[in-house]
Amino acid sequence: MILITGSEGLVGRATIRALADRGISCRQFDIARDPGQDTRNERSLEAAVEGVDGVLHLAAVSRVVWAQRDPKLAQEVNVAATQKLVDTVIRQKTRPWMIFASSREVYGEQGSLPVHEDAELSPMNIYARSKVAGEQMVAAAREAGVVSNIVRLSNVYGCTRDHADRVVTAFAHTAALGGELRLDGPENMFDFTHVDDVARGLVALIEATQTGKILPPIHLLTGRGTTLQMLADLAGRVARKPVSARNAPSRTYDVARFYGDPSRAKELLGWQAEVDIETGFARLADNFFEEAEAKTSSLALA
Repeated sequence: MILITGSEGLVGRATIRALADRGISCRQFDIARDPGQDTRNERSLEAAVEGVDGVLHLAAVSRVVWAQRDPKLAQEVNVAATQKLVDTVIRQKTRPWMIFASSREVYGEQGSLPVHEDAELSPMNIYARSKVAGEQMVAAAREAGVVSNIVRLSNVYGCTRDHADRVVTAFAHTAALGGELRLDGPENMFDFTHVDDVARGLVALIEATQTGKILPPIHLLTGRGTTLQMLADLAGRVARKPVSARNAPSRTYDVARFYGDPSRAKELLGWQAEVDIETGFARLADNFFEEAEAKTSSLALA
């Protein structure tokens, strides 16, 4: 039995499906399912961790902009609650293993690309600093006998049930239904990774961790950079309705250019990304369009 915190999120849902395909059962824990399933609540954590073989810790204030707007909440959820979870795991006689979902944000603005996992961490915003703190806590748990690993995720996308203002989600929605694309820095570059690929990678990391392997940090990404202008051009090519674009200044607390070296994941997990941004984006835009059409049809029949 695996405990997945943040089980209702984009990555959590996809990982649960991928584990189910392998016959692995999960215990879900998410404040969106039940207000009592709050990682800040020590009693709830204790009950959730009891009897599990391992923990995949996804729960977080999961966006840079949210952490900037509410630093106190980011500290409570991403730092203090992670420490509570680590302490809870350590108290278990069975010593469940633990995987912590970190972020490519921990690298900050690197001088050269692609970025390797061994690059010096240089967090430049509140969210990134909270993830560095989480990594340190989970790594320190090894001294107490916990088998723990760290995975860094990079601009995950791929489902209509995602935060509407995430850039790929927002652009795909606009491509499907029409409207204006806002480019916060057209030359800003990111390594967009499809959630199905991420779920496969997490399953591979879980399987390695279950055998007792302690690995260096691994990021799951494509190794390919896509600028916001390139993403906007892609939206224009697959658009079902008229689309326009507007440039806006970059946010001062965002990393402007990033893509990573995916070789460690391939070497240690046998994993590599399979869904390129063109395929994943077009699929997502089609999903938005089909959902809108189905909703229109159901209203017409009502």
